[in-house]
Amino acid sequence: MTNALILKNESLNKYNSWRVGGVADALFAPKNLDDLKSFLKSEKYLKPLTFIGLGSNILIRDGGIRGTVIVTHATLNEIEMTHEGVYVACGNTCAKIAKNLAKEHYVGGEFFAGIPGTIGGALAMNAGCYGSETWNYVTKVSMINEQGNIVTRQKNEFGISYREVVKPVLNEWFVGVWFNFEKNMTADPESKIKEYLTHRKDTQPLNWPTAGSTFRNPKDTFAAKLIEECGLKGFRVGNAEVSDKHANFIINLGDASAKDIESIINHIESEVLKKKGIKLEKEVRILGDFLN
Repeated sequence: MTNALILKNESLNKYNSWRVGGVADALFAPKNLDDLKSFLKSEKYLKPLTFIGLGSNILIRDGGIRGTVIVTHATLNEIEMTHEGVYVACGNTCAKIAKNLAKEHYVGGEFFAGIPGTIGGALAMNAGCYGSETWNYVTKVSMINEQGNIVTRQKNEFGISYREVVKPVLNEWFVGVWFNFEKNMTADPESKIKEYLTHRKDTQPLNWPTAGSTFRNPKDTFAAKLIEECGLKGFRVGNAEVSDKHANFIINLGDASAKDIESIINHIESEVLKKKGIKLEKEVRILGDFLN
């Protein structure tokens, strides 16, 4: 392995769906799992490590990320139907997995069509929609640690709740998962996927850079409803704006900064708490440093 594979001071705005953020000290996109293992085993990388997939659920601050960012999207992409279940490597997009499962007549995974990230990201946050969540179907996962060793962990080793997953060991990252989807030759999962995609297109601002839902839904209500009732649709800071189409989406109108987006997030939190008495919790993860 050569240092040519490691990009120094790489701008991160093309590695996340909001299209914002500063530079990574170093960025590494492995060719495959063996490449990732040997990179970590070399221990010649800058710490700390930050793993990202499609970057569809993160806000990277304008000051960038220290250490090494590892991008798994499109590199960890195996899919295998095994006797232990459907094995999916974590760089696969959720949309691809939904299509592959449907094609093979597996049912239950149709909801993945509505999740804009990778399977790794879906595992990290227990992503879900249309009444299903990722970890409902997990039996075990494959993790990699800082030394490049693979560890297989069972589902019951994790603390799993709504949009949150607590790992048993902090410095381990998802690289693969076994799902227990069942086959049903008479079901029509492909038509359900079409239905979900139509609904998504009709209700979400998919033609703008966003990070999906900004906040988790509080118990017995919806974040979008609360934000809309506070009169915040169309609220703008710089070139970032609360979507008129879906109030839980913040869109980049072009050349927005991460600071613009984070200012909107903070304003929404403050207004909903003040007017509704409900403390919203972020669904997006905020990474990196402020710009000095």
